[in-house]
Amino acid sequence: METNLKIYLVSSTDSSEFTHLKWSFTRSTIIALDAEWKPQHSNTSSFPTVTLLQVACRLSYATDDDEVSDVFLIDLTSIHLPSVWELLNEMFVSPDVLKLGFRFKQDLVYLSSTFTQHGCEGGFQEVKQYLDITSIYNYLQHKRFGRKAPKDIKSLAAICKEMLDISLSKELQCSDWSYRPLTEEQKLYAATDAHCLLQIFDVFKAHLVEGITVQDSREKNVGLQEILTESDYSSKIVTAKLCKATDVIRSMSENGQNIANRVVSRKTTLNTMPMDENLLKIVRKYGERILLKESDLLPNKLKKKTRKRVSSSSMNTNKHLVCSADWQGPPPWDLSLGGDGCPKFLLDVMVEGLAKHLRCVGIDAAIPHSKKPDSRELLDQAFKENRVLLTRDTKLLRHQDLAKHQIYRVKSLLKNEQLLEVIETFQLKISGNQLMSRCTKCNGKFIQKPLSIEEAIEAAKGFQRIPNCLFNKNLEFWQCMNCHQLYWEGTQYHNAVQKFMEVCKLSE
Repeated sequence: METNLKIYLVSSTDSSEFTHLKWSFTRSTIIALDAEWKPQHSNTSSFPTVTLLQVACRLSYATDDDEVSDVFLIDLTSIHLPSVWELLNEMFVSPDVLKLGFRFKQDLVYLSSTFTQHGCEGGFQEVKQYLDITSIYNYLQHKRFGRKAPKDIKSLAAICKEMLDISLSKELQCSDWSYRPLTEEQKLYAATDAHCLLQIFDVFKAHLVEGITVQDSREKNVGLQEILTESDYSSKIVTAKLCKATDVIRSMSENGQNIANRVVSRKTTLNTMPMDENLLKIVRKYGERILLKESDLLPNKLKKKTRKRVSSSSMNTNKHLVCSADWQGPPPWDLSLGGDGCPKFLLDVMVEGLAKHLRCVGIDAAIPHSKKPDSRELLDQAFKENRVLLTRDTKLLRHQDLAKHQIYRVKSLLKNEQLLEVIETFQLKISGNQLMSRCTKCNGKFIQKPLSIEEAIEAAKGFQRIPNCLFNKNLEFWQCMNCHQLYWEGTQYHNAVQKFMEVCKLSE
């Protein structure tokens, strides 16, 4: 089966692209969703404004076997939002369309906030017939490894690499998505993020269709006439076969009336195509529903204020929880405390991914000596090495002996936001020449003098392979004094530097 990809920028409801978008909704039973917004600080009292919504439609034609994938980039900074709200909302709740996403609940919260601010009362409340790519990945991992399936949550780029062997570049993730016009690179990046969800679902579906076909071959697909003329009129059999015929009744009845259950569905403006039998069974078994609660629509800063009002009395009566989640300072490296002025952190397993980000901007970020340390071990290591312990574990805040100066609870969830939170909280000074100045593998420092290609080859013997394509390039190599890992300024290095220049808002 051949898949062709076309990208359309939708910036007006009067455009041909918008007309094609509405038509595509009627011809698609699978739609992938993603959204982009301008990054903002985590301590703000409002949600980010979504500026781009990516909608990838899998178009099926009855006249051929090809499937065409059209990706629509809906420019929410230009298009009249009230004019597209109903169309999008109908698609979100349509029972005939499978929606794919990657942790889309957060995107839906931000979308709802954005549309509400522009006069669309209520925003978006739910997405029906939803399937998360993370759930797909976990299912395939469990099928492959059984009970030993990895429990860590993979990024979309990692899942694409593992399942599709596609390298999904994320260097534009933190670009300014509110700036117009969008570059061609931004358009391709945004479209690819949505389209890859369709490709991952194809892998998932291929693993299920065979099992579904085998199961279906054991059952007889009967219609109403065959049921009513059946010689066996026992109530159990008739009831069971009527349940199987419900889909036939529903597809035949106008406006999706569910006669079998005596319920009339809400009329929709989308005259969508019915799902094929295999897809319908997948949706029934694995489909989910995103339903936003009132608390979901409150930014974190407002949630914290609400929680403080509710729990202030109980906090005062608990003798163990005597310290605040906010930073009390000063840090142990402060010169007034006899420190050397160089920030140093210890990160537990809950924020271990932040350690690499801190190292990339030149900050000393260590991890525990043992794989499963208890609270006492973590606090002892932080105390001995004059580090601030970073964690998301509220239980650690109960250790009042070190909590005042050497423990901080990270509030953000995303690594980029966590990095900015730590930089702002501890007033860290980040400069361009600090970027990529520490070993991201072990936190060690580099040797002071770079190695030539000949010296690097000798140092790498029996330890690390240097790609042959680097031999004819005039590159300098740097080696970690701790783990002896070799680094060079290749494409990956320059991409990382550019990423953290943007995240930390550093000038060139």
